[in-house]
Amino acid sequence: MKYFPLFVDLRDRRVLVVGGGTVAARKVALLLAAGARVQLVARAVGEGLAPSIAAGTVTHVATAFDPAQLDEAWFVIAATDDHATNVAVAAAAALRRIPANVVDDRALSTAILPSMIDRSPVQVAISTGGASPVFARHLRERLEA
Repeated sequence: MKYFPLFVDLRDRRVLVVGGGTVAARKVALLLAAGARVQLVARAVGEGLAPSIAAGTVTHVATAFDPAQLDEAWFVIAATDDHATNVAVAAAAALRRIPANVVDDRALSTAILPSMIDRSPVQVAISTGGASPVFARHLRERLEA
């Protein structure tokens, strides 16, 4: 077993998301649903993130990533299309022992996000360890049906 399955309580805990595009928006939505306090670091943000920023449910820092932004974070997600930034986020998180998910980069990640079914209070998480996300999504869709 390469990954230890774990459910983490992120309610009222600070989570950093680096990136402002569509993928970051999907991750932010999941984190907000879990009750996390999300800080978003991105010079520019897409339409999917603008409403959460405007409503004040997401704190937006319109700068490049700086390792100090990880201070007091419980978790970090790097969702940029810039490999150097993703590497910097992963390295800074590792130094601080903060679990990090680098979207679509299993080698840089210390945490992966499974395919999820949420029928609260029942939650099911399906993971292939990043080897076959399409298969995990297929299993999730079959279970949901």
